[in-house]
Amino acid sequence: MRKNFTAAFIYAHPDDETFGCSYLIQDITDRGGQAVLLTATRGEAGKTGRLGEMSREELAARRDQELEQAANVLGISAVKQLDLGDGKLKDTDPERIQQEIADFLNLHQADIVVTFPEDGISGHQDHIVIHHAVNSVIYGGKASSVQKLYYNHLGSPLSDMSGMSGLLRIDGEGKWDIKRRALEAHESQMFSVERVFGRLGPNMLPQYRYETFELVWERHPSAKSMPEKSVFDGLEAGEDLN
Repeated sequence: MRKNFTAAFIYAHPDDETFGCSYLIQDITDRGGQAVLLTATRGEAGKTGRLGEMSREELAARRDQELEQAANVLGISAVKQLDLGDGKLKDTDPERIQQEIADFLNLHQADIVVTFPEDGISGHQDHIVIHHAVNSVIYGGKASSVQKLYYNHLGSPLSDMSGMSGLLRIDGEGKWDIKRRALEAHESQMFSVERVFGRLGPNMLPQYRYETFELVWERHPSAKSMPEKSVFDGLEAGEDLN
């Protein structure tokens, strides 16, 4: 029996994984794969929502707990936080960030990587730094197990993505409750959550039904006549465990 495929989510802050990838993470685990998460910071420079004033140290500890809870809800099997400084990634040695990402991918023998697009989704400088760091690792051949790289496009209507190829849409039908609970776990970020999703309710609103991902790199590209149904499509089987 081959090893389970592993998808690595590489992001800047706690909650990045939940905002844009909850349905995809559920789809991966439902198909027998595993999801692992690396965040470059602990999110200590963020706001505290309705929780009141906190020091940066207190907020970092709180966001650690929130991420652990969200990861448990989503079914993420491993989480690592680098504590490189929220809002400070542009001042961090790029080679250090790249090495941390490469080490994480190699440790977990990741087959798939998911990260920010070039604009970081929101334009956040930390997001953009991670985008370029992941690109350097993958295109530089520093993670030999990786077979595919995807960018996560949060809230981008298909009309804005007409020039892109290799789009994968993950249907959230039956998955909203888990996404909602994972979003609720990030309690300190609730103002940001509500700015994007509105007040969280038990029923999925139509505008939140899909998550969209762009396949931007494959180790073994092949002609595809049909859109992908899963990030697992076209992967080479892993090693025999028996």
